[in-house]
Amino acid sequence: MAARTDTRIDHYENFPVASLLLPKALRWPVTVIYRIARSADDIADEGDAPAVERLALLAEYRAELDRIAQDMPARAPMFQDLAEVVRQYRLPLQPLYELLSAFEQDARFVRMTDAAMLLDYCTRSANPVGHLMLHLYGAATPERLAQSDAICTGLQLVNFCQDVAVDWRKQRVYLPADACARHGVTDAHFAEGRCDAQWRALMSEWVDRTRAMLQSGAPLALGMPPGTARRIGWELRLIVQGGLRILERIEAARYDVFRQRPTLRAADWCIMLARAAVMRVPPAG
Repeated sequence: MAARTDTRIDHYENFPVASLLLPKALRWPVTVIYRIARSADDIADEGDAPAVERLALLAEYRAELDRIAQDMPARAPMFQDLAEVVRQYRLPLQPLYELLSAFEQDARFVRMTDAAMLLDYCTRSANPVGHLMLHLYGAATPERLAQSDAICTGLQLVNFCQDVAVDWRKQRVYLPADACARHGVTDAHFAEGRCDAQWRALMSEWVDRTRAMLQSGAPLALGMPPGTARRIGWELRLIVQGGLRILERIEAARYDVFRQRPTLRAADWCIMLARAAVMRVPPAG
């Protein structure tokens, strides 16, 4: 979970690899996990290899996870490092399997038909990162995991709203097909960058949903336990505020993400820092 000026670190979202707030003791395990996630993401998304080749490579990653799960020696050096991290921090392997499942879905990408399909993808492509971080911090309670899920899914949805044009060029549409149809949005809107009333209604719906999701997870930033885990609270505050600020920038552009892809600038960071400093747990209900 991390924020950058475009809410991404390279092309794999939500990893605090370079965070100054990350305790020194956790920089190595986070880097190990990130290296595997990024390389798997590259396999799924980069280059022109056919899906069958991508899936074959990802199957090797799954085999390595299976070896770790069975207490067998990993073959690849980065998985040997992962095995040590899993052992040392008693990390569950399920989040890593879920990430791999999302990368496999990317390799054979099919259009999102409805919100349920999109959110299911987010539970595997984004939420596992938060689970792993909370386990590394020794703070993985059910309540915190649920709040982390809301933040991670929210950040993923921010990226999808922000990167509509980028994803279209990759022949991907993440906004659900049924929502597009309900608002009268067609492929021509994506292909032509058409920002009309129908497009604005669609984007307004998803910006509102995404904002509500980020806000529902915000208490996590204020509820981390004492000690080093509390340091991540400040980063989480900035993460939440960064996502919310991107949504504001989308609204300010009247949802024209085709011509005005929103990114965070110095002034935005000042606003985010000020808002993070006064964050409070929102009232229930």
